[in-house]
Amino acid sequence: MPGVAVKLYSLFFKFMLKHRLQNRIQIDDTSSNVHSFGVTSRRNEESVAPSNPLFTDGVATKDLHVNPGTVVSVRIFLPESCLSVHEESDQKWQMQSTGNVLGSDSNQALLRRNSYGNHKNNGYSHRRTSLGCVADDVYRGYSPVAKKNCRKLPVMLQFHGGGFVSGSNDSTANDLFCRRIAKLCDVIVLAVGYRLAPEDRYPAAFEDGLNVLNWLAKQANLAECSKSVGIRRGGGTDLKKSDSFGHIADAFGASLVEPWLAAHADPSRCVLLGVSCGGNIADYVARKAVESGKLLDPVKVVAQVLMYPFFIGSVPTHSEIRLANSYFYDKALCTLAWKLFLPEGEFDLDHPAANPLTPGRGPPLKRMPPTLTVIAEHDWMRDRAIAYSEELRKVNVDAPVLEYKDAVHEFATLDMLLKTPQAQACAEDIAIWVKKYISLRGHEFSY
Repeated sequence: MPGVAVKLYSLFFKFMLKHRLQNRIQIDDTSSNVHSFGVTSRRNEESVAPSNPLFTDGVATKDLHVNPGTVVSVRIFLPESCLSVHEESDQKWQMQSTGNVLGSDSNQALLRRNSYGNHKNNGYSHRRTSLGCVADDVYRGYSPVAKKNCRKLPVMLQFHGGGFVSGSNDSTANDLFCRRIAKLCDVIVLAVGYRLAPEDRYPAAFEDGLNVLNWLAKQANLAECSKSVGIRRGGGTDLKKSDSFGHIADAFGASLVEPWLAAHADPSRCVLLGVSCGGNIADYVARKAVESGKLLDPVKVVAQVLMYPFFIGSVPTHSEIRLANSYFYDKALCTLAWKLFLPEGEFDLDHPAANPLTPGRGPPLKRMPPTLTVIAEHDWMRDRAIAYSEELRKVNVDAPVLEYKDAVHEFATLDMLLKTPQAQACAEDIAIWVKKYISLRGHEFSY
């Protein structure tokens, strides 16, 4: 069973969230009080972690809007491993520093961890790299020098939870979770700040998720154009000298090319990760990516991770009956959140956004990307997620389910508060599975 601290925090969480949701229903009924531009966070409800260009705990971060005319934002989590010199040089340095022989099993394991896990600094990458890093650990990534051995990392779009009505991509809890995932998976994480309900109801959050995926594709194409401009003007790709990032600009003179992504992102290895209601958004974005096909090139969604997705339906499952009063999000809170999110007059628990197995919901499941589903033992939504995973497996989609005993909804993403041992284990398990689909060496990481 969950510990006493988890139970107490769950009671406090449900009391506060129910109070806030009821207030929002009253605000929503008075249209003059609703901000027409929309919101992506509620600053008075949770602590916020400021962005930090330092490699604090091995990850640098910065915030930006996907375009000047929207509230949709992303927080970029850039792991320190992007600053490593060419992999072969890293291996030679490891051999020299450890004195081991390359052929030994222990050294091979060490190299694999250093190649795919968290790269320890040890003073080496900061002083030998040519990618704009200096000794004070500040990443000068706004004008990086592009080299052929520049390390490209997969990209992961992360959608936070909060029942569509709360949460943010820069909250302290989400910041901690994304840092952990960026290091363990060795990926660039883009945490998406989408619009919240009831100010913006369905399909606003879903469209925001898809817009960020399209923005990522645009960034990849702009970076390629910028590289071509640098070659023509400077006779090379030294972007720091030619300042070719600035040659692609919008009408206001602001550069459209995001240098961190241009220097280090490999969009052909894109993973979607959704937490709670973010799982619904991730699944929608994955379906739209399948339908778009080559129109998204060079972005390719190779896998998705659904963490205790916010699925529901009109016919209750066994867990929805047995755990109707479960921890954090119970039946009453979830129903209230869906009423605030779905369009007025269209409340239906079998809405395609709510029930993934609604008939006629395209595209065919056999075209969906590999899907890892994470569930908690004491989460009332668990059976609905299991059923969706089973349907994917029936059409030969790689769709395993990881269940964590004595865990509750949001156990891995609220680790800052809950401090459960399952949280670290879950992040490590996600990394093992994801690396099957983002590894350049092939499917080395598998169960």
